[in-house]
Amino acid sequence: MKVVVEEYPYPDTADARAALRGLVADLENLEGRQRVNYVGYYYNPYLHDTVFCLPKVVLQESADGDKTEKVFGQYRPEDLLDNSYWLNNVSTEHKEFLFHLSVWIYRAINVYKSQFPQSRIIKWRQVQIAGHGKKSVPDTYLDILLALIQFNNENRDFLLFTIKNIHSGYNKINWTRTISHSQAYVQDGSPVYLNPVNKKKMANFDEELLVIYYSILEYLRQHYGFSIHIDYNFNLLSESQFKQYQESLGCRRLLQIKYKYFSDKALELWTLCYAFFDYTKAIAIATDQRQYLLVQNFNIVFEAMIDELIGTPEEDIPQGLKSQKDGKVVDHLYKDTALSSLMQASEEQRRIYYIGDSKYYKMHRSVDELSEYKQYTYAKNIIHLNLRMLLGEDGKTYKEGEDYFVYRDPVTEGYEITPNFFISADLDEDLNYNEKLRPLGEVKFTRQFENRLFDRDTLLLSHYDVNFLHVLSLYARDKEYEKAAWKSSVRKQFRERIKEALQQKYTFYTMTAREGVNAEAFFKENFQQLLGKVYNIRCENERAQQYYALALDSDSRYEEENDLVLALLEPGFHYTDKYHLGDNPAELLAKVKQVAPAPIASSLLTMHHIERYLDKHFLIGCYNTQEQLDWILGKNDKGTNLYNLRLKTRKGPNRAGAISPSLLKGMDVKFVVLYDNNNRNQYRVFHVHHHATMTEERMRQAWYPHPEGSYFCYVFDEEVTIGSLDVANVIADWSEANPAEETGTPIFLTGEQLLEYRKLA
Repeated sequence: MKVVVEEYPYPDTADARAALRGLVADLENLEGRQRVNYVGYYYNPYLHDTVFCLPKVVLQESADGDKTEKVFGQYRPEDLLDNSYWLNNVSTEHKEFLFHLSVWIYRAINVYKSQFPQSRIIKWRQVQIAGHGKKSVPDTYLDILLALIQFNNENRDFLLFTIKNIHSGYNKINWTRTISHSQAYVQDGSPVYLNPVNKKKMANFDEELLVIYYSILEYLRQHYGFSIHIDYNFNLLSESQFKQYQESLGCRRLLQIKYKYFSDKALELWTLCYAFFDYTKAIAIATDQRQYLLVQNFNIVFEAMIDELIGTPEEDIPQGLKSQKDGKVVDHLYKDTALSSLMQASEEQRRIYYIGDSKYYKMHRSVDELSEYKQYTYAKNIIHLNLRMLLGEDGKTYKEGEDYFVYRDPVTEGYEITPNFFISADLDEDLNYNEKLRPLGEVKFTRQFENRLFDRDTLLLSHYDVNFLHVLSLYARDKEYEKAAWKSSVRKQFRERIKEALQQKYTFYTMTAREGVNAEAFFKENFQQLLGKVYNIRCENERAQQYYALALDSDSRYEEENDLVLALLEPGFHYTDKYHLGDNPAELLAKVKQVAPAPIASSLLTMHHIERYLDKHFLIGCYNTQEQLDWILGKNDKGTNLYNLRLKTRKGPNRAGAISPSLLKGMDVKFVVLYDNNNRNQYRVFHVHHHATMTEERMRQAWYPHPEGSYFCYVFDEEVTIGSLDVANVIADWSEANPAEETGTPIFLTGEQLLEYRKLA
């Protein structure tokens, strides 16, 4: 077997030209050097030998410090083209490793080929099978495995015939032994034997050979993930027994039964089984056709491997997020726990996109500055597109949580930070296949403004090395439960590292508004001082009380600024710094009774004259309980003053007091007169800022008690006065004119109509 390394610059020698013949194009032969841009398995008919193209990840700087790149840091790639060097200088451990690695590479390329059948980077032609022609040079481990599998596919008739012969006497009863060794029971005058003795052969070597053979196939299916169909049911070797066969027992036992077989097929099967347990021996290979399984640009396969094991398929991601409109394509993208959910012990977690880029480098190479810049651009594009979805700028309808995620908190106007990561390949010194995800360096923070964690331009970037052999074998086996377990584990490690990095860089506080304080109004009044420092936390089972996170940079340079922020918050909020990401804020702060703000004295309210709005509409609506009034006056998830109307729907039952959407579209409502249904001349007037439609689920998130169906909401910006009104008389006249309508149904009057009910001073 010849070994070449992807992208290594081979000198233009006779050995290199012979080994690379057919693999290297003229354009790749530059400055007297030849480079192979393939990974995989290739039968070279000119050498009558197999060429295995290793991935470049095996290259690392020489252990003796001469700065040259060597395979495993020990072998010059040029030397591995020499058979005598291969036989005499490469250690047994490294030879065995390369034999197995060839199988994993073969399996990974096959899995990629099945997932992307139209890919043009795969170069494939049917592999050879074991035969009885002229013996070739020593065969590879991969050849042996493929020949074992092909024997199963092409010799079903022989295997079925052998199995029938094995079992031909199993079900015949030996009456002599049954009568002499079993107790008979008499039933209806005839003896009945409950435990008859079957005829069995003393030793069946055909069965033993098939048990060994099918145990090997089961091992290939379980260990490497080969798709093998086994039709026949045997009691196969256990895992511990098969391990003993691999160590030494397999060769010994097969030699003991070798001379029990006479047919060509049985001898061929024995030869294949023996070669599996002693694959340094040569077997005869039919070399009458060229064979290869190669992949060009293996970095694309590595990217597919990582995306399969970490990311979300592109078809499950909204269009434009992965394949971005500026031509950039994100390697890996998936939804996971947002920062605001890392700050609380809630199962109702918000999600955000984690953005990854796989780097298929030689070992121990760092990520360049250009790659970092591109990664930040990916993140900014995703944030921008999510905001467009939120604002409906492209005229389409999207669902929050499914299509887009709210990166900007409307209460504090802070932004979720966006985690970015690089994943590169590495090999452990002992070349094991163990699971490993090793962080490289510190988590990097990039920002536009100092001491603002919750800012649109604050991005996190981390870098990890992954064990190339582990992800290669995981991808090649293609077992869903193994991949799902690893995906969950890796995503958890990403989250935990982010939490750890944030906890080291920032001091976190959790806080809640004091009694009677409107948090949203407070944030607006102190916008410049708090922007980027405060973020809304949604806390499970604490619907009536809202909590916020405050993040202040722990660097001593910001000590004075941080003291001013805390002094600013002190009058309006209860807060504590005994807070670690993942704690439940409700357990750290006392329960606060959120009291609705007291009505403002009429002398302080803005005066609006009805005469200026004669052709505009006024809505006269009611509330029934103090709880409902509290919700209207800001005791909701946004801290916003708003009034909701039930909407009629074409399907489903009509709710009492529901209004037709077509009727609402024709109303230009400027003011809402809100009266107490238990005392109809007690009322307050609010100026309408805008309106919105809210679904039942959105109303539930807004803490509205017992929502049913959709609602039309008027959002207020201030409480005003329009003079003294006889609201009770308005309701009485309207009820008389509309006897079929429910009590409390919203009433719409123009300014001209409302003037008739104004009380004179």
